[in-house]
Amino acid sequence: MNAQTLFLLAADGILVLHVLFVAFVILGLVVILIGGRRHWSCVGNPWFRGLHLLAILVVVVQAWLGAICPLTDWEMALRSQAGDGVYAGSFIAHWLQAILYYDVPSWVFVVCYTGFGALVAVSWFFVPPRSRRKRNNEH
Repeated sequence: MNAQTLFLLAADGILVLHVLFVAFVILGLVVILIGGRRHWSCVGNPWFRGLHLLAILVVVVQAWLGAICPLTDWEMALRSQAGDGVYAGSFIAHWLQAILYYDVPSWVFVVCYTGFGALVAVSWFFVPPRSRRKRNNEH
């Protein structure tokens, strides 16, 4: 396997990781809201909730600062090292990129990310995570 192929595989791997991150943020809120209504204990897990909140906070801060996601930068650097055009890679890359990247003004993303972040924050009040103290007293 030559270096170009390795760089392209690494770029595709980062793209998959990026999609999984986005899925965690979006589907995480869906699980929290549905699980809160159905009293699923998993949605009260403080580690899950903390990681979920941190994930969307990173996205919102990046959007407000106008920063590009480090996963995107890393993927583009690898594609560039492989001599590949931006987003002209493999089949996997083509379809995953279609899911993640849209051609709209940047302010639209800032508004969407901020609104979604606000929903995640509000979910802490309507579906609060279990406190460590409460969980330790249950055992």
